Amino acid sequence: TEPPMERSGGEREPGAVRLLDLPWEDVLLPHVLDRVPLCQLLRLQRVSRAFRALVQLHLAGLRRFDAAQVGPQIPRAALARLLRDAEGLQELALAPCHEWLSDEDLVPVLARNPQLRSVALASCGQLSRRALGALAEGCPRLQRLSLAHCDWVDGLALRGLADRCPALEELDLTACRQLKDEAIVYLAQRRGAGLRSLSLAVNANVGDAAVQELARNCPQLEHLDLTGCLRVGSDSVRTLAEYCPALRSLRVRHCHHVAESSLSRLRKRGVDIDVEPPLHQALVLLQDMAGFAPFVNLQV
Repeated sequence: TEPPMERSGGEREPGAVRLLDLPWEDVLLPHVLDRVPLCQLLRLQRVSRAFRALVQLHLAGLRRFDAAQVGPQIPRAALARLLRDAEGLQELALAPCHEWLSDEDLVPVLARNPQLRSVALASCGQLSRRALGALAEGCPRLQRLSLAHCDWVDGLALRGLADRCPALEELDLTACRQLKDEAIVYLAQRRGAGLRSLSLAVNANVGDAAVQELARNCPQLEHLDLTGCLRVGSDSVRTLAEYCPALRSLRVRHCHHVAESSLSRLRKRGVDIDVEPPLHQALVLLQDMAGFAPFVNLQV
């Protein structure tokens, strides 16, 4: 239970100005409370009824909420208090709530904040397709979404997202292992024109068919993470090199069927690739074995 709140009144010296006497809208909200960590705001609102009103007014006007600012583990009741009056959120990150966050916790927040542009739900394994449907249906301006390590995300859930989120630019589907080529192909065909960043890492179900369709439908794609996609091979990488002129980084570590010959064209364009070319790997190995770096004329 919360400690009883103290009265905010009391004696003061002549000419003294209390914090709460300053203009709330013009001074306290934009220049003071904006700089106070969320965990401190939870304590501040216990000081008095006036401070509670001030904090609630601030929380109601939040544009960005990251639960990590409260702490590594935020209780359900604390999250409910913090977001109770928020109706203007544009960014929402709830990864620290992953152990308990449910549809019942999230859906009302989404319903009150239709202008959300960025949502991070990494590892929130208690959610379901219902939450993703509410997000897709109620937040048409959504641009960035992280569903990394959300095992409940399946092809049907992704289809709903692709159908209803026309502004989607960045999508993290790391370790969403229910997703197969068909779901990624649908995403590429529906939303590929606007996609700039996509992670399909750690999904052995994703193969060349999905990556090739992404390449042909995502001309603005800048970042693609295929780490651990064991079915991806050289053919799809060559298609990426042909159809994705904006590509800046490609992650293919542990993609054992991707040969250096398919990566060389991207390297020449300056694309950042997380796998070193074979010659560099050999030099590093030789240095480790010999204890010195041999001189090799790479211009030959």
